[in-house]
Amino acid sequence: MVDISLFRRAPNQRQLEPGEVLFREGDHGDLMFAVVEGSLELSCAGRVVEEVGPGGIAGEMGLIDSEPRSATATAKTATVVAPVDKRQFTFLVQEHPTFALLVMQVMAERLRRTNASIAPR
Repeated sequence: MVDISLFRRAPNQRQLEPGEVLFREGDHGDLMFAVVEGSLELSCAGRVVEEVGPGGIAGEMGLIDSEPRSATATAKTATVVAPVDKRQFTFLVQEHPTFALLVMQVMAERLRRTNASIAPR
């Protein structure tokens, strides 16, 4: 799993309690979240599809394509996340091209896992 640790000292961190929903499938997505501590469960149609721990990200697709959220993110444990808006995301992509590559790697890994989970057995 890719570790994107740029956000460990972000000033706008948000704390989540276990079971707290960060965003829901179908919501408008204008923020991406980097997990600083704890973990998030990502679920689609009520089925957990991934756990995202420290250094991981969630919600990145909403910044890229402005479509509704494709998953629900719920804190599995006490969790700290750093929100990243479109302006910050664009700045990071421009100033740190490796950041863009890391985000693309996360998206590719998720797509491959999804494809593997629906492939006929």
